[in-house]
Amino acid sequence: MDCMDEEVIPILRVEDASAAVGWYERLGFAWQWEHRFEPELPAFVEVARGGVRLFLSEHEGDARPDTLVYLRVRDVDAVAAEFGVPVEEAPWGREVELRDLDGNRLRIGTPTK
Repeated sequence: MDCMDEEVIPILRVEDASAAVGWYERLGFAWQWEHRFEPELPAFVEVARGGVRLFLSEHEGDARPDTLVYLRVRDVDAVAAEFGVPVEEAPWGREVELRDLDGNRLRIGTPTK
């Protein structure tokens, strides 16, 4: 039996994968790989930040805009500074809310406990 770790990888719909990768790099993600069935066809890209991965897809049927992903990070203040947004205090942690270039919503937080 394979000893692969199980995980969930959200798929986010993007219009321009290259531009989306640049935006996610500001969040500390790094490009991992890209797949296209043919050079002129839509891209499917993986970005990763530590053990967290996201798939960014130009394929129209893969996901809908306005998706919400929650991302826990060690330092939400660094994210807030990078994007020039305020940190909100919640009973479970400190958070910011962002929208990527395609309208996907990211709630990013650092737990307080």
